[in-house]
Amino acid sequence: MAIGPKLTPLQEVEARRAAAAADKPKRAISEEEKATRKDRVAKAKDALARSVGAKGDWVIAGRAALKTYLQRLNEPKQPDDAQFEALIAAPFTPPPKKKTNDRRF
Repeated sequence: MAIGPKLTPLQEVEARRAAAAADKPKRAISEEEKATRKDRVAKAKDALARSVGAKGDWVIAGRAALKTYLQRLNEPKQPDDAQFEALIAAPFTPPPKKKTNDRRF
């Protein structure tokens, strides 16, 4: 049994990554999907830019959700139109207040 050249940990990781990339079939993206993505990216970036001066606890969570959406844009599972519109509106709409049964006058 012949022993091959010893690889460094970085070389091993790169070799595994290259092998995994070679196994995956390339996903074809249609022109319609490209246009939808481009429009959504523009809307998400606009919402991020407009929400810079907003204040409230919900703004932080909404901006984080928008940033996560932009980071995970190339993943196959994307939100549908209703979820995306809610994501865009998140930094600007405060959550509904909780109802209490406290009946003090």
